[in-house]
Amino acid sequence: MKCIICEQPNQFKMVEVEHPSVQTGEALVRIRRIGICGTDLHAYRGNQPFFNYPRVLGHELSGVVEVIGENSHGLKTGDQVAIIPYLHCGECLACRRGRTNCCTNLKVLGVHTDGGMCEYLSVLSSHLIKTVGLTLDQSAILEPLSIGAHAVRRSGSLQGEFVVVVGTGPIGLGVIAFAKLEGAKVIAMDVNEERLNYCEKWANVDYVINALRNPMQALSNITGGDLPTVVFDATGNVRSMQDSFHYAAHGGKLIFVGLVKSDITFSDPDFHKKELTLMASRNATREDFDYVMKALKNGVVESRLYITHRCNFNEMIQQFEGWLNPESKVIKAIVEL
Repeated sequence: MKCIICEQPNQFKMVEVEHPSVQTGEALVRIRRIGICGTDLHAYRGNQPFFNYPRVLGHELSGVVEVIGENSHGLKTGDQVAIIPYLHCGECLACRRGRTNCCTNLKVLGVHTDGGMCEYLSVLSSHLIKTVGLTLDQSAILEPLSIGAHAVRRSGSLQGEFVVVVGTGPIGLGVIAFAKLEGAKVIAMDVNEERLNYCEKWANVDYVINALRNPMQALSNITGGDLPTVVFDATGNVRSMQDSFHYAAHGGKLIFVGLVKSDITFSDPDFHKKELTLMASRNATREDFDYVMKALKNGVVESRLYITHRCNFNEMIQQFEGWLNPESKVIKAIVEL
């Protein structure tokens, strides 16, 4: 079968490899869609944390079950599925408490172990979700949207709250969409005016702020001088993440959704003065996937405009560099097989 390997930073190679074997408890999935995300872009450029080369990238995946044995998940050959790419141990404290997304031994497909940039993938049956009523495209974007949904769930009740989402890439857009569903008054912040316009079009965001134009004053004006009670930073940018401490109201919350390969520093007196709650949000759980699947089925989250670029698997290596260029205006790129 064909497989694309990231051999080292800035270098992909298409190779022929053997079909994967299928062990007890696993299924063989024919991959039909691969979503390209920030992790793939960072890994390609050589600045993704917890990463080694060579590696088969790809963890936003949908496909069709080709081979499966007896299972307790109601899955059978021919089923359309999405893949939960977070391989948890099931035994550590986090797993025992249902926090499988932050398992102490977590391995993520396409990051810690080879992913889905291939024609077939062997996957644990427990990590497949039957996506009846969704398209293959929708099934592939369950994962990035679930990360946004998980961050919103981490934040607690948002009904009537002023919420600012810093960074309007695919993950930030997911946060915006699900914060809106939870009844928040959502402010989108970015340095890119086109992304902000997209937020208004795609997610019907309540307010937009250009982060280069006195964001503190803009936030104060919108909130009547109070500042937002919840701040999500989905940038993965050190400067932005450090600035985010200033955006939260006294008694507010700051949730880091983006990951950066660096240290984050902040003023402890200001942090204590506000009695801020600082939280990390990592990956998602099956509960988040189910929630997002229902939102997509019901049409309360729009999927068509979320996907802006696509290509065939055989064209991906040639297309990938272009997607790294800001002028390409990529929101979400999908690879078809």
